[in-house]
Amino acid sequence: MNQSPSDSCVTLGMAPSFGFGDRIGLATPGHVAAMKRAGGTIEPIFPQQSIREMTRTQRTADQVMRDAMQGARAAGWTGRIGADADHLKTENDVDVTFNAGFTFFTIDPSDHVDQQADDYSESDVRQKFEQCQASAPWYASYLGNSIDLPNGVRIELTEEACMRAAVKYGAAIAEALKLGEYIRGVHSQHGKDYEIELSVDETDQPTTLAEHYIIADQCLKGGMKLVSLAPRFIGELEKGVDYKGDVAALEDSLNSHAAIAELLGPYKLSLHSGSDKLSMYAALARATKGKFHVKTAGTSYLEAVRVVARHDESLFRRLIQFARAHYDTDKATYHVSATNEAVPADDQLSTSEAERVYLERWADVPQGVGFTEPGRQILHCTFGSTLTDPELGPAVRGVLESHPDTYTDVLADHFSRHLEALCSGM
Repeated sequence: MNQSPSDSCVTLGMAPSFGFGDRIGLATPGHVAAMKRAGGTIEPIFPQQSIREMTRTQRTADQVMRDAMQGARAAGWTGRIGADADHLKTENDVDVTFNAGFTFFTIDPSDHVDQQADDYSESDVRQKFEQCQASAPWYASYLGNSIDLPNGVRIELTEEACMRAAVKYGAAIAEALKLGEYIRGVHSQHGKDYEIELSVDETDQPTTLAEHYIIADQCLKGGMKLVSLAPRFIGELEKGVDYKGDVAALEDSLNSHAAIAELLGPYKLSLHSGSDKLSMYAALARATKGKFHVKTAGTSYLEAVRVVARHDESLFRRLIQFARAHYDTDKATYHVSATNEAVPADDQLSTSEAERVYLERWADVPQGVGFTEPGRQILHCTFGSTLTDPELGPAVRGVLESHPDTYTDVLADHFSRHLEALCSGM
């Protein structure tokens, strides 16, 4: 892809940032409208797509970049733009996204995390540690240490805490360092700037403070250009709905995670699955003192479906039926709790009721609370099957291309609420 210097994406550093995923390639004008409406100091990442999403939507990194940058220019955006190559797992992933012009590289070593580590008994942890200690050469250097955080919390790096961290994340840290070094080498060879985010959020169990400290400390000591880290926070961060959990308890936890980031870095705390988590946004912004990154993706697709609901009722009902038929298969790689049985079929609902049940409207929920309807998760998880369907995919795109103003308007309303909620905590 050939870009002029004025079009190229940049690194955003420690500025608060917000990632707008776009799975169709038509959403950026709405994202720009939201940024203009909300104002404030948050910087945008318009080109953002994971390798997994590119595979499911049959889009290339070049297409993602081109669609986002052309959309931003057409909408009159003149500010800085970051570009997130999300959930990278291999050197080839890095090569593909580097060549397309991405600047923000999210390493995802989740395949190397022991997802059951928190459930092991002490004897099991010891046994597992004996098998994996070669991947955690750092173990002895932390053993028995105490870390006093700027917020007054003390982290005790006990034998069990260090062993469990080694079992849970040892191999993942090694893999992250290996891929981070490859990213550094590629950019050094071409003289280009870059930044790295580390994602350890795609686990069933929260990242403890001890684990966060060890992970970040090892990455920084290993020379990783770490600009943000995404731990697995407490509570439930399901796709397409608001935060599920005690927000006050979450803010206490965020204060300590942010204190680690300030002590070791500083680097930003990153919230993945950030779509629609309005009830926790102010807490995130307060805890990090504005040093945050929020990543969204599927919510722009859901707003595309809202446009279909308002302009093509028949197609909207077909999308619901298709999603219900594919949901149980497509949800396998997502953290969701919705079931088909919990949501009425579309033939039991009027058009306005179907939009509410499957998409939810801001007017239907209390102030400051995001989406709660499980129907959103059913539509959310089936985006890939829908967009690559030979009939439904082109049909959805056709409605959006015929009604660009509607798509821009619903996205502007949707995301300006996200951005304003974040700014309220800054």
